[in-house]
Amino acid sequence: MVSEKGGFYDYYESASQSAETMRRSQGIYEAIAACMRSDGVEVRGGLQVADIGCGAGAQSIFWAAAGNEVHGIDINGDLVELARERAGNAGASATFVTGSAAALPWATGQFDVCIVPELLEHVEDWQKCLDEVCRVLKPGGYLFLTTTNRLCPRQDEFGLVGYSWYPGWLKRWCLQLARSSRKEWVKYAEYPAINWFSPYELRHELRRRGCSSLDRFDVMTRKGQGGASGALARVVVSSSLLRFVAHCLTPYTLLVGRKDGPATRRS
Repeated sequence: MVSEKGGFYDYYESASQSAETMRRSQGIYEAIAACMRSDGVEVRGGLQVADIGCGAGAQSIFWAAAGNEVHGIDINGDLVELARERAGNAGASATFVTGSAAALPWATGQFDVCIVPELLEHVEDWQKCLDEVCRVLKPGGYLFLTTTNRLCPRQDEFGLVGYSWYPGWLKRWCLQLARSSRKEWVKYAEYPAINWFSPYELRHELRRRGCSSLDRFDVMTRKGQGGASGALARVVVSSSLLRFVAHCLTPYTLLVGRKDGPATRRS
């Protein structure tokens, strides 16, 4: 049964408590922690963390449970209320506000970590969103970003194979359908993906804003993964051609960035 709040709310109310979401939260934490350790930065509680596009608050609650002070923001007020309720029930040190990622309500240099999961593709003024994320991040602070990857024909954000390669007119037609009769294509999102990036483009955009960054394969090597996946990552980062091919086979972009400046915590 669909609630009065709609399919988008119902989808994320359920999905945000799934085992997959819990694994994803753990994976984000481990990716950031691995990059911090590789820079000689101590990983422990007490970090100021921003969860931008927090949804129902699963990521925020995970970081709060690790002893950090978390602030979440999302444009969907119903999901923000759900995040507050769940954080309260969990006794988590997390606060949530309804607002735009292009106008963050926080002070410059406030956060040690900014998490921006699957957001940029939905924000019309994505450049302003990146400006704001980098503004509220402390010098030496870290950001985690996932979004679309137009190099790959398969996407997580849009349920049509090859969509990122479609010509503009076909994308616009599909987007119109996704907003009306085929909402399942975009998991009932109120703001379907409208922006398509490559990892190379976003690394350049972060560099312009004073942040160095690592892509998913760099991060895998920092995590010291064993087995086939770790060995594959080490091979991929040894060749620019292999890295490009590997990105073409990966359905989303993942970057961990670090803002220029001295780290706030060192081991």
